[in-house]
Parts: sequence; structure tokens; C-alpha cells
Amino acid sequence: MFIEKVKNTQNEWWRYLLVGPLIIVVFWQFLGAIPLLVGLFSVADLDKLQTLNESNFLSAFPNYNVGLALFCITFLVGLIGIFFTVKVVHKQTIKSLTTSRDKVDFKRIFNGFFVISTVNAIGMLVAYLYDPSVYEFNFKPQSFIYLSLIAIFLLPFQTSFEEYLVRGYLLQGIGITTKSRLLALLIPTLLFALLHLANPEIDKMGYGFLGAYFIMGLVWGICTLMDDGLELALGMHFGNNFIGILLMTADWTVLQTDSLLKYVGEPNMSIMFLTSIPLQILILLYFSKKYNWTNWREKLLGSLN
Repeated sequence: MFIEKVKNTQNEWWRYLLVGPLIIVVFWQFLGAIPLLVGLFSVADLDKLQTLNESNFLSAFPNYNVGLALFCITFLVGLIGIFFTVKVVHKQTIKSLTTSRDKVDFKRIFNGFFVISTVNAIGMLVAYLYDPSVYEFNFKPQSFIYLSLIAIFLLPFQTSFEEYLVRGYLLQGIGITTKSRLLALLIPTLLFALLHLANPEIDKMGYGFLGAYFIMGLVWGICTLMDDGLELALGMHFGNNFIGILLMTADWTVLQTDSLLKYVGEPNMSIMFLTSIPLQILILLYFSKKYNWTNWREKLLGSLN
């Protein structure tokens, strides 16, 4: 069992709720922000920066790739902070933070990536074919090459940081502290949604859009508990963001890039939910069949001894 992996570690509640989060925040938001701040004051347009809010400050850089690369580095430092906390504060191995299996299953990571990236790519293609008038062709060859390199080599730090923090560290910590699998699923899922509160998508579509992050995080959390490991969630999160930054951007998205297409229409939150929820259910069904998940009630609602 994934949560039970921390039974023989230093797992007192104050380590998970006070000391650990403080160390992670220092690495992520302070040490990790140093390269970003240096970049902002060195190459960014400070006059333009004053007119932007914290959710779309990357637009102040001379090009999106510079800002995106520095943005990803903050998460690299944050990820180091998580690993440092797990090793030093909790005396836990990185493997046990990742999986309950004897070794990390990279095939699961690749499968999660492949499923989500395929579903998202097909969804974007269908949306484009349905109404191409709300899209602009945005392809810039040289910039796209650099963007692809950032997506391959730096973006995994951003997605892995969020997964290791929310569905790794916090899920295990809340589970072992409360003895409840349900709370270990719901509380980190809620925190995952709130992590995106400052995103410009929320400014554009309202607080109801946090529900999209909650549903996505809930599915990834269910996969983590049912599969007894973080591998599928790591792959799915990377696949979701990878396709997003390469294929489509908009003026109101947090990761603005020189992607293939730019959406210039008005987003419809109702349509997003109507299409997303059935797809999320199908993804769960696919993984449950592929990996023969059983005993759903116990794994999602049962208590920890």
C-alpha cells in the first residue's frame, strides 16, 4: 500500500504539517525564485511588468521561452526541497515516496503520458476542426524548437514537483496522520486546486474553473491510491502540460508559449466540463482494466491501522 510506505519513517504530524512544508516553500518560493528574479530584472521589460499581475508576469520577458525556462527552474529547486525534506526530516527513501513497488515502474509513467497526451491532442484537433475561426496559426519554427526542448527537459520538473508535493508527500502525510484514505485523497486534491487560484484562467472564467483542477486532481489521486504509486499521475500531469504548451496557447492561460495554435475565442466553461468529465471517467476505466484494479472501496474509503 502506498500510504503505508511511511509507517516506519519519521512521520509525526508536525513534520508533515509544519517543518516539511516550511522547508519546501523556502526551496520553492525563495531559493527557486532567485534565477527568475535575476532574469526579470536583467532582461524583462520592467515598464511592462508594472502593468501585469503575478499570474501573467512571464509576458514581460523578451520571448516566452526565456520566461518559461526560468519558471520551470523554480520548480526544479522546489523538487530538490521535497527530496531533501523526505530524506532529512522523514528519513524516507525517494522510491517509497514514488511507489509501493520494488522499483519505480517507468512503463506506467510513459503509459500515463501517452494516454493523456493522445486524448488531449485529439480533443484539440476536434475543437479546431469544429470551429477553426477561433484559432490563429502561431507557428514560429525556431522558437518552437526551443519550446520543444524546454518541454522535454525542463517542464517535467514543474509537473513532477506538483505531483510529488500533492499526491506524494501530502497524500502520504495526511493519510498517515488522519488514518483516513478518503481525507488523503480529498484534502490534497483541494489543495491542488487552490494552488492554481492565481492562474489567469480563474480571472477569465471565475472561481468555478477551480472545479476543473479539482476533478483532474481527483482522478490523478484515485489513480495513485488504486495503483499504489505515483507513476501514472507523474505521466498524466506531464502529458497534459506537454501537449498544452506545444499545441495551443491563449492570452488568458498561465503558460503562454509560442505554440502551434493560439486560441482567440471566448472560452465556454460549461462545454469544458461536459467534455472533460466523461473523458476523465473513461481514463479511469481504461487504467482500471489495464492494471486490474480491485477493492475500490477499501483503497479509497478504508481506514489505516
